[in-house]
Amino acid sequence: MGEVKVFKPELILTQVLTIITLVATVLMITNVYSLKELKEAIASDASRWRPLVFTNGCFDLLHAGHVRYLQVAKSLGRSLVVGLNSDQSVQTIKPHKPGSPPRPIVPETQRAEVLAALKPVDGVVIFSETTATALLEALQPDIYVKGGDYSLETLPEASVVQAYGGRIELVKVEIPSSTTGIIDRILISVPNRD
Repeated sequence: MGEVKVFKPELILTQVLTIITLVATVLMITNVYSLKELKEAIASDASRWRPLVFTNGCFDLLHAGHVRYLQVAKSLGRSLVVGLNSDQSVQTIKPHKPGSPPRPIVPETQRAEVLAALKPVDGVVIFSETTATALLEALQPDIYVKGGDYSLETLPEASVVQAYGGRIELVKVEIPSSTTGIIDRILISVPNRD
């Protein structure tokens, strides 16, 4: 006769919890924060974060221009936080154009994961507004970095940063590339399928 197995619910529960913990660890995206979590992290260990550099954008199809821009931004302080426009925010600031795919191409969670994995990036926070004004007011980074295609007059967040005494750095992008340009080149290369 075969061996009689005793059903032990506590053993099965332990195994299930172990599997759930492993899956959660694999799925957890490190360095992606809610605003509340990020504020708490900065407050609890300011020496790790400050001087804090902040930048923001859509970062839809990541390219070398983005990477170099983020490297320069990080070099200006101790840590770099990237404010990432949510899908809803991108749809508002980059409305759908006939003949082009709706933006963003890459969903916000995937964009956040890719950004968070980059060496210069210490934190990513997703925001749904069309500007980063609320994030800047809440985090008060020491240095706010934007691309050299902006000026103080055209930068919507400039007055907020100046009001709390932060510094604004406009960084010239080394590689003139854009997600829109990449999409346009792809669309031009696809033969008409009429």
